[in-house]
Amino acid sequence: MSAESSSRIAGRTPPRGGDSPRRTAVGRVPRGAGTSAVEVRRSARRSRTVSAYREGDRTIVLIPARMSEAEERRWVGVMLDKLAAQESRRILGDGELAARAERLSDQYFDGRARPASVRWVTNQNTRWGSCTPAEGSIRLSHRLQGMPEYVVDYVLVHELAHLLVPGHGPRFWRLLEAYPRTERARGYLEGVVAAQRLPQLHPEPQD
Repeated sequence: MSAESSSRIAGRTPPRGGDSPRRTAVGRVPRGAGTSAVEVRRSARRSRTVSAYREGDRTIVLIPARMSEAEERRWVGVMLDKLAAQESRRILGDGELAARAERLSDQYFDGRARPASVRWVTNQNTRWGSCTPAEGSIRLSHRLQGMPEYVVDYVLVHELAHLLVPGHGPRFWRLLEAYPRTERARGYLEGVVAAQRLPQLHPEPQD
């Protein structure tokens, strides 16, 4: 059976009244898309379309009732990837960035890291973020905009940790162990830097 992904994927709107209240908990999301659980709802009215949206800390995936379990697993993965890709392209404003930093501080540092300001800047081309503990200010490079959320979160957590420990000693890195995607995010950023160092290929001149 084939299915088509719906354009409602990130509409964040409640499902139509025809969707069945029957729900299947699929477990935890394996991607860091800002949600903790997935809920699949099957609908007899759906024949081909699959859609998904966020509802609080859950992701709701709407599928046809006759879809097999294997197809369900495949389409849940597809829709989670689509949502994550769409959300990563959205650029957070300074206010949203500050709110995100506050949430991350609560989650990983028990709220002990409280920056006075968090904002994007365009004059940081050799580093991803910076922190001035004396002022309580955190600045993130605009080059992070559009990168996956877990990467932006890592840089925020890194700079928040500097409000508690200014240097990069063992205590600082122990603080970062609280963020589960530290190594993955560092690998992503290292890959970006490596790609920027590759020689630019130019087409051969045509005779």
